[in-house]
Amino acid sequence: MEALFYTKSDEGKVTCRLCPHNCSIVNSKKGICQVRKNEDGILISENYGKISSIGFDPIEKKPLYHFYPGSEILSIGSLGCNLQCQFCQNYQISQSSVDSFERNCTTYSPDKIKELALSRTKNIGVAYTYNEPTVFFEFMIDTARLIKSAGLKNVMVTNGFINSEPLNELNKYIDAYNVDLKAFNIDFFKKQTKSTLEPVKEALINIKKAGKHLEITNLVIPTLNDSESEFDSMCRWIANNLGKDVVLHISRYFPTYKMTIDQTSVNQMIKLVEIAKKYLDFVYLGNVMLDNGNNTFCNSCNELLISRSGYFTKNISVDKSGNCSKCGNKVFNYF
Repeated sequence: MEALFYTKSDEGKVTCRLCPHNCSIVNSKKGICQVRKNEDGILISENYGKISSIGFDPIEKKPLYHFYPGSEILSIGSLGCNLQCQFCQNYQISQSSVDSFERNCTTYSPDKIKELALSRTKNIGVAYTYNEPTVFFEFMIDTARLIKSAGLKNVMVTNGFINSEPLNELNKYIDAYNVDLKAFNIDFFKKQTKSTLEPVKEALINIKKAGKHLEITNLVIPTLNDSESEFDSMCRWIANNLGKDVVLHISRYFPTYKMTIDQTSVNQMIKLVEIAKKYLDFVYLGNVMLDNGNNTFCNSCNELLISRSGYFTKNISVDKSGNCSKCGNKVFNYF
């Protein structure tokens, strides 16, 4: 499948314009993502329709807590990523190409994904996740158009490292984003992900301005991005640029892939929650089992709205419009 968002040169090179790497690729070579290849001056999306992972998940697993809570969503992933995170939890698929992947992918058409999405009455749509969806952009956009036309929802779980033009195209079809804001310092991005911070901040602002539902995840890694002053700056930036109502998931790190640093302490996680709550109305803990750590309370009257145990949710005091039943405050953009 010919890729979108690239330019050709007279020397046979192509420049991919999908993400801020803007890879210049000579004939027969691939970009950083390992799934976009120059074939005789044509940029090919090698992973089009190649699905490595598929299944129905609770929407809370994305994680999205304020977007149709308690619902399920068909989740699909492919191969490749435009980052090289040393701590990637899905490295088996994100750091693989179509040629190097050790298992067989199943090939799906957008129509087949739509058929599956419509096969379960409780399913609200499709989530593009597991590996970085940006690098299977063409399949995602073709599928998202069909899903939207069927009256279902599209969700993108992303690292946010994407150029504005393709993101603007996605904003026509994606209803909700969870963006992994990996840190708030440039050195971390350069050393640990082989990317940069500023394009992610720009993408977050873009998504918010487009009126999309937005939640943010921050994985806290000891000694690398757990500085309380840095975290304070990040939360203050989120509040000032995206709004106090943007949901923040603070996720606990465990050693994985190439990262061997010890797991994040629960005490440090609790400290960061308290910092975040100075600026943001809705803060949740990931990979930590604490009483009330994942419950939703009204940011106006503090009424318990939704209780959560793992991925099980229970509506305590939310009306059909996503408002607090006690005071009428609007809490959920979608319900």
